[in-house]
Amino acid sequence: MIQHCPTPTELDDLELLLSGAYAPLTRFNEPGSVVTLALPDGATEAELVDPEGLPLARVAADGSLEALTHAQYGPFRRLHLTPAQAREQHAGATFVPVVDALAEADLEELRGLGRVVLVALMGTGTSSLSPVALVRATLAAAALLDDASVVAVPLPSHGDAQADHALGAQVVETYAADDPVHALAESAGPLPTPIAAIVDEDQPEPEEQGLVLFFTGLSGSGKSTLARALMDLLLEQGGRTVTSLDGDVVRRHLSAGLTFSKADRETNIRRIGWVAAEIARHGGVAVCSPIAPFAETREQVQEMVEAAGGAFFLVHVATPLEECERRDRKGLYAKARAGEIPEFTGISSPYEEPVDPAVRVDTTGRTIEDALDDVLVALDKAGYLHLRGTDA
Repeated sequence: MIQHCPTPTELDDLELLLSGAYAPLTRFNEPGSVVTLALPDGATEAELVDPEGLPLARVAADGSLEALTHAQYGPFRRLHLTPAQAREQHAGATFVPVVDALAEADLEELRGLGRVVLVALMGTGTSSLSPVALVRATLAAAALLDDASVVAVPLPSHGDAQADHALGAQVVETYAADDPVHALAESAGPLPTPIAAIVDEDQPEPEEQGLVLFFTGLSGSGKSTLARALMDLLLEQGGRTVTSLDGDVVRRHLSAGLTFSKADRETNIRRIGWVAAEIARHGGVAVCSPIAPFAETREQVQEMVEAAGGAFFLVHVATPLEECERRDRKGLYAKARAGEIPEFTGISSPYEEPVDPAVRVDTTGRTIEDALDDVLVALDKAGYLHLRGTDA
């Protein structure tokens, strides 16, 4: 039986299936259900592990589950009660689903309900706040009420608003059982000061947010040159921690030993993405310039960055193949045409152009300064960086 680490959404679903929160649903891949699990390489059963390799459950070919253990670590793990535990500890309370920071008007409404349990639905993709920030904000709200407790429920988003809404209502009803459920109306009023501070920390202004500048394009397109020029401007301006993750440099230090097969090239990009996401998590700027020819892998990098709370800014350096091949400073295209380099992007391996990059730049017949200005304008409009007008 293979071992498999599910996606963050699937791990959230696994926890809720095993805890009974999804009852009567008890397995993955039931017909019509959004609670699905995709196993690799055509496998029909597997041992499911967390990102650190801890076996959590076994899944059979029919999607049924055998629990092995439960997740033991993570922020606010103590608040991850099963429905049975929540009912035992909080019988008689009113259960209130929480999907965002509570405003002053929300708290005023809750004060009229007596004892409440704030059910923080903090799964992957369900709130504008990060999961940890949502729980922190909910705890801050509970502290402002007379008699309130918090339960953390990792209910994830599955990309189907109607199905997710129905599933969320079902989960909250399962936790409440015979106790009342109170749904708050949407509120856009001011936040209490302690809650506002948590929101501000979790959602910094764009110019303060961790940022990954991801340049993609064919070999010889000018992406590394543009990336280096932008990094120089950032260093000259100061005020931000900047890290370069150039494709060739990463291959020497982080990906030594990898070949240029499709699988290894994609592994190299994912490694760049993981490091870049960690830089963004801590508020830094990562400047990356790999070829990154495949859309799926670029999307995986974007997901890693955004899951870490960073912004992903994709620059497609769209210099045509003919111009890249004409430059051929490293002689790579000539070798690829001669069959000496297999799976060479643009010749014997495809380059999938980004459909919707943040900015698209063609460096043909342009100075670096002129081409870079396209990027600077886009960054300025997006609010991430304001570098135009920096002295040369």
